[in-house]
Amino acid sequence: MENRPRIASVDIMRGLTLLLMLFVNDLNMKVAPAWLGHMEADFDGMGLADWVFPGFLFITGMAIPFAISGRIKRNEPVSGILLHIAIRTVSLMVIGILMLNSGRVNPEATGMNRNLWALLMYISVFLVWNDYPKGKHKLLFTILRAAGVATLIFLAIIFRSGSADDPGWMITGWWGILGLIGWGYLTASLIYVAFRDSVAWTMAAVIFFLMINILDQSGVLGFLDPVRPVLGILIQGNVPLIVLTGMFAGILIRKLKKSGDEKIILMLIVMGIISLALGFFLRKWFIISKLLATPSWGMICSGISFLAFAAIYWLADVRGLTGWADFVRPAGRYSLTTYLAPNILYHAIWMSSVPVLIYKQSSEPLVVILGSIAWALLMSGLTAILARMHIKLRL
Repeated sequence: MENRPRIASVDIMRGLTLLLMLFVNDLNMKVAPAWLGHMEADFDGMGLADWVFPGFLFITGMAIPFAISGRIKRNEPVSGILLHIAIRTVSLMVIGILMLNSGRVNPEATGMNRNLWALLMYISVFLVWNDYPKGKHKLLFTILRAAGVATLIFLAIIFRSGSADDPGWMITGWWGILGLIGWGYLTASLIYVAFRDSVAWTMAAVIFFLMINILDQSGVLGFLDPVRPVLGILIQGNVPLIVLTGMFAGILIRKLKKSGDEKIILMLIVMGIISLALGFFLRKWFIISKLLATPSWGMICSGISFLAFAAIYWLADVRGLTGWADFVRPAGRYSLTTYLAPNILYHAIWMSSVPVLIYKQSSEPLVVILGSIAWALLMSGLTAILARMHIKLRL
């Protein structure tokens, strides 16, 4: 294990969660079985879609110790690491807010079709955050990036929501999916920079945000409402909690690598069982609800992620069986590209009014499910093609 340049199971689990995210996001839930989608906020339970996002948060946290420790080994100063964290966090939040507001465009007040606004926004995001090849054509890439920045500024200036009588502008709201990831990434990364591979301090951070989540759900933190519009994700505690459980798993792997794979897998399973048990114990007071971000839901999701990763780790990194996961590798390596590229196609299809996604119109659940599976797999293939064309987002 010490000679492995990269842990295959991290990319595989990241790819699997991305494909599941594309699948559940594409489903026509008016036809598909309810257990594949999100449960209502006041429903005590969860469907497949209710685990997918926390699964990605978990793997985001797991990658943090490996990424930051690599920078430390390269003797990068702490100030440089903190700057990287800040830039990445702000980038995730900016894209998340743009995505969140793309559905709020008032075409008349904005002077632009809603789908066209979103299409230009996503294309500009690719122009700004693309990982351009090094070497020649540097001037061209600079011009492309500048064009993307200018277009995003223009789109932000003309943006209007609401009605003609009561127009509004962009909101942070719940920050969007990428914004939530940004807050979780920021919290966990700063904790890792401060305490590195300390199991004790990382566990203390997990317990701290679990308690914050419990206190917030109990209504005790109402006095923090004035700062909630900005720091609400931290006050709620749930997103940092899930990312930190993933980071704890990553630290366990780093600390136990000399002890052997069996001990790593055992510890992952133990943590999974403890997390599940704690989640069901908390269910006595807090229902299992993704939309309410309850601590019971958070711990159950982390428990599932611990166990899922243990199984993938055993297959891919212990047994060396990785061929079965080749179809998710592009999604795992270029996760942001995989997540955002389909939106360009969606808005282009909706603008054209051509019924490309005909499976969505079917009344047969099997047709709807198979169509969305095909869509998710095609998007993973698209990511691989885009990567070969040097189109791959990097924050």
